[in-house]
Amino acid sequence: MSRSVACIDYRNGKILIAKRIARGEMGDRWEFPGGKIEEGEDYTTAIKREMQEEFGCGCEVFEQLAQGIFEHKGKNCSVVAFRVQLENDGVSEPFKLTEHTQTAWVIPSQIIKLPFVDSDLKIFEQIKKSLGIAEK
Repeated sequence: MSRSVACIDYRNGKILIAKRIARGEMGDRWEFPGGKIEEGEDYTTAIKREMQEEFGCGCEVFEQLAQGIFEHKGKNCSVVAFRVQLENDGVSEPFKLTEHTQTAWVIPSQIIKLPFVDSDLKIFEQIKKSLGIAEK
């Protein structure tokens, strides 16, 4: 089973999201930062590596917020979301993006209005519940 992590940086009522480079079937869609867990990695190691590779910055990893299993191309995949805090916000010091074209800080209610990666949407309700986000 393929395993991946989603990184949820939630500050001042907004969540950091990133728009994928336009390639593949999920290209040009928004997602929570993160990526695949490599052989021998634990969640924390994978998160820190992914943020360094894809955003050019370190991060602190906190509690697990959500998890889900989904099917992709006939294979089961798992995604686990963790609350993180990146070393910078991408505004005062821009991220060094390698897999995305842009980032945005959005209020949670905006996420369902954007073209978002399916697997992230499947765990979004769990994420909101874990963060104590109540939307009207």
